[in-house]
Amino acid sequence: MIVNGCYRRDACRLCGSNRLKSILTLTPTPPANAFVDSSQLNLPQLVFPLDLFFCDDCTHAQLLDVVDPQVLFSDYVYVSGTSQVFVSHFKEYATTISDKYASKTKKQLVIDIGSNDGTLLEQFKNIGFNVLGIDPARKIAQQASANGIKTVPAFFSKNLAEKIKTEYGQAHLVTANNVYAHADDLIDITRGIRTLLKPNGVFVFEVSYLVDVFEKTLFDTIYHEHLAYHCVRPLVKFFAAQDMQLVAAKRTEAHGGSLRGIVQLAGGIHKADSSVDSLIALEKSLGLDKVETLQAFGSKIENVKYELTNYLHSLKAQGKSVAGFGAPAKATTLMYHFSIGPDIVEFIVDDNPLKQGLFSPGMHIPILPTAAIYEKKPDAIIILAWNFAEPIIKNHAKFLNMGGEFIVPLPTVKIFKE
Repeated sequence: MIVNGCYRRDACRLCGSNRLKSILTLTPTPPANAFVDSSQLNLPQLVFPLDLFFCDDCTHAQLLDVVDPQVLFSDYVYVSGTSQVFVSHFKEYATTISDKYASKTKKQLVIDIGSNDGTLLEQFKNIGFNVLGIDPARKIAQQASANGIKTVPAFFSKNLAEKIKTEYGQAHLVTANNVYAHADDLIDITRGIRTLLKPNGVFVFEVSYLVDVFEKTLFDTIYHEHLAYHCVRPLVKFFAAQDMQLVAAKRTEAHGGSLRGIVQLAGGIHKADSSVDSLIALEKSLGLDKVETLQAFGSKIENVKYELTNYLHSLKAQGKSVAGFGAPAKATTLMYHFSIGPDIVEFIVDDNPLKQGLFSPGMHIPILPTAAIYEKKPDAIIILAWNFAEPIIKNHAKFLNMGGEFIVPLPTVKIFKE
């Protein structure tokens, strides 16, 4: 039952076990993309628990507190297409998958679940596929359709899959990027995917990879939209229970470190390669199948917090001004857990026009266009969208030439000056 926009489940969403142990408690936050406009600044914003749990039976790491998805996704402000890095990533993604798993000569159907602004599907369309998107963010779905990527504005489910199958037929490729981390009822979604897949089709997903989260201390990727923190080992068991097979797994650089999985129906034509066993061996070598390993993660986070906040406070003590670059969802977790508020960061710039003119979740720091860097001339900028630090620094070399400095908080604190 949802109470005040949130409910807590009591069973693992992969295997159904009740043997769950707490491994990390982060500072409660509002939903990570709950930006507000000026008329809402005096209204309180609810915060929700951000506690990570470990399943003793299948070793899956997950949040148990589930914020109402209508609250999280219906008026979404994240779009992929504003980042050239993501456009390039999806271009490689579409080319690689189509070359290996599909015939481009047959106008086969590609369905993307959580298709956002259609950036990935546009790459498949350019190759020659028929495409269909599914996304609950109504305005973004409407705009994607207007831009030539037909998008169904709805949450994906098995019931919806049945309707889509009737109207559009089955797909040779079904894709989902981060959706497999966002969804609470993964069993229903997976059954929907099985409904949509042709017998020789494949399901491709990308999710944040727990190996990268752990190794690089990427704790800020933990927020309410991300309910699952996946490893390969529990996914193999999960898909097998759904009459499917994980046949390949690859690490990618997206979001600081992601996992791309290739899944087919049980008994499909593709032979599982060695990548699945290799990543399972890596996870085991890091101890990610043991609760004790993940419970020690908190001390790594505290070390980063100490280094970063000491440096920021030293800048403020010198009378220097600090701004932020990028207002991604992960910034909400980082700023709340490290207590980096408007007393430190005076404004945040972001390239996404949907965020400009709004105020950050809870802390209500103004989000401005990037031109504000050169109008307000802060002394330092903390790159909250740290996974894009390299192109941001390259594109804003002028800021360094002006005597400014960039601070990259993760995976390790780095300072860039002229």
